[in-house]
Parts: sequence; structure tokens; C-alpha cells
Amino acid sequence: GGSTGFPPVITGVKVQTLKYGNTATVYLGGKDLRSSITVESNGGCTNPSFASNSTTDTLVLNCVVKLVGDVPLTFKAEDGSVIYTTTLTVPKPQVTLFTTKGTVVLELDPSTAPISSNNYLSYVSKGFYTSTLFHRVISGFMIQGGGYTTGMVKKTGQAAAIELESNKGLSNLRGTLAMARTDVFNSATSEFFINVVDNTFLDYKTEASPGYAVFGKVVQGMDVVDAIVAQPTGVSNGFADVPLTDVVISLALQTQ
Repeated sequence: GGSTGFPPVITGVKVQTLKYGNTATVYLGGKDLRSSITVESNGGCTNPSFASNSTTDTLVLNCVVKLVGDVPLTFKAEDGSVIYTTTLTVPKPQVTLFTTKGTVVLELDPSTAPISSNNYLSYVSKGFYTSTLFHRVISGFMIQGGGYTTGMVKKTGQAAAIELESNKGLSNLRGTLAMARTDVFNSATSEFFINVVDNTFLDYKTEASPGYAVFGKVVQGMDVVDAIVAQPTGVSNGFADVPLTDVVISLALQTQ
């Protein structure tokens, strides 16, 4: 009912922030714009809403980025007619670990391993990894962290354990990031490890021997990982393979 005047026209779209798992801000420029415009994204950008500072020539759209890669956006007028289409390209999320030995940048693969990736990003966003150690370091094998603080004190506040996501075709090659777990398959929480050699024996074989879930890789700072794995280790608080000098993650931050 009622006349709405001129049909809305979108002449351009500018993205302010586009980070997997975070709220994106998308500016729509045009004329006769109104908040009755709907947006479809095939699940790529959920809970869309127009900000209160929107105007008839600039709509400010907020939505939560849920996919990586190409996310199509289709804007429709009230009558359902398509007024604009565009594609956003969402990069794979990256997490930067600031450690006492240097900086390591990890790139996660939520398309292939969504459970592990989303779990890790959740711990990162909560600041859980601040002041945790690389507490288990084995030369020619891997470095493990994300669960203990100085003196091998277990950090509390882990979320529920996640489903083991090892049967996704990702292999425990040098430089890959995987979830640590106990002998119970679906037991991973916050602890993770970085392979320093090709550890294909950790890969999925059968349901009875499912291996360990890879969900990302080091894209920068492998020299730092190599420096960590070269640290002298010993026994601390009953734990073996603990670096004699603490290797601390001072901060883990989603940087992309």
C-alpha cells in the first residue's frame, strides 16, 4: 500500500571491514535508498541490518561474515526486484601469535575444517591464549601450546570439547596447524600444535585410528617455529618436553 516515490538506485558498494567471523560494514551509495531494501548472501553474511546512521543516499549495512572466498550479495527492492549485485571476496582468517621468540602468522581453513577453525578463533577472540606457553616441544616433531601457563599450571576456562575433524583431506605436513587431543577422539579444546616436519603418521587412517585434525598452516614466521623447537627441554611439574626457558604467547590476535 501507498506510494514510495522513486525506486531505489544503488550506484556503488564499498566494504569497510571484511574479516571472517566478524561483523562487516558495507556502504551502499545511491539515491532514494531505504531500509526496506533486502540483501541476500547465500549464508555468507548473516543477520543483516542497516545502521541508524543510514541516509537516503548512503545505506550502512552490517552483517556477520560466515564464509570465506566469494560471497555474492544481491540487493532487492521492496517489490522483490533486484537493484544491485556484487561479490565480496573474504580472505581466509589469519591469526598472529606474538611469542617471546618472535611472531608467527597462522592461516586457518574454515571451508575445509570449520569446527576446528571456529573453535580456535573463539579462543583467540576471548583472549584465552594470552600468557600461555608452548609447553610441549619435541625436536624433529612439533611444538604444542595453548593450555598451560608458567610453571605448567593448566589454564582454566576451556569451552566444550569439539568433534574430531581429521577426515578432511588435510595432512600433518611441516608448517601445518592441528588440534591437540587426548586418547579420546573428540576431546580437543584449546591446545594446538604446529608440525615442524611431515608427520603423515598423524593423519586419518580409519575410524579406529583417526589421527589429528589439521585446520591451518603457518604463512609467516616458520623460522620462529624452528627456533622454538630447538629450545632445550626438561621435566617441569611432572611434564616432559617442557622448554627450560618459557616460550610464552603474549598475545594471539585475528589479524585478517
